[in-house]
Amino acid sequence: MTTIAVLADPPREGFVLPELAESSPLSESEVTELYAEMLKDTFVAAAKSGGDLLVNYRPDDAIPDEFGSETGSEDELRKLAEEALADVPLDEDEEVRFEVQVGETFAGRAGNTATHLLREEDVDSVAIVDGTAPTLTRKDLDSAAMKLRRSEIVLGPAEDGRAYFVGLKDTIDFTDAYATPELETLTEKGVDAGHEVDFLPTMTSVRTGEDLRSLVPLLNARIAAGRIVPVNTATYLHELGLRVEEANGKREIVR
Repeated sequence: MTTIAVLADPPREGFVLPELAESSPLSESEVTELYAEMLKDTFVAAAKSGGDLLVNYRPDDAIPDEFGSETGSEDELRKLAEEALADVPLDEDEEVRFEVQVGETFAGRAGNTATHLLREEDVDSVAIVDGTAPTLTRKDLDSAAMKLRRSEIVLGPAEDGRAYFVGLKDTIDFTDAYATPELETLTEKGVDAGHEVDFLPTMTSVRTGEDLRSLVPLLNARIAAGRIVPVNTATYLHELGLRVEEANGKREIVR
């Protein structure tokens, strides 16, 4: 069984996905809501999968003062998870875990989480995701778990050489493991450790306006075709009325 660790930040304006607000028509408040909706869809996918959901949250003392809140980081994410999973049937012994992140960098926090789970809790495998790839489904997570039976490392490629999913059956050296381009760096780390590396299908991880420009037509097309979509993310983007049009030889997101 795979433990799916979602490394999540509390959805606060200006703190989450700042590059998306700078490179898209979305305001900071809209970006914050979109991040929250993508997290919800990630929680749902993980909870419905055959793995265990672990929400790995950023502690309050690791958040800059200008993004502070009277509501603690853990409480914000617990509320978000409750909203997301309200209609998801869970087994009686199934419980969403919340644990604090430890580390100065994303690579450090991911590495500490994976190493702790693999070595201290002796789990079979660990998946690290950040909640920005809303089209990740239960089926994808279960497929990754099957791949992890044959390979020690399974990676999910995203645009621009990033990785939306890092699955591990054994540890690697996480020092600078997310250095650009993350997909190549993580692969090299796995190979250097003597591990077999496999891959999931490419998906959009939304961090920039360009990423959003890729996601919007996909969701709109799947809605028109009556196919499965990440409900929370798709509903919110539909409410915003976003679509992609070509103007002056360039594709742009418009409302």
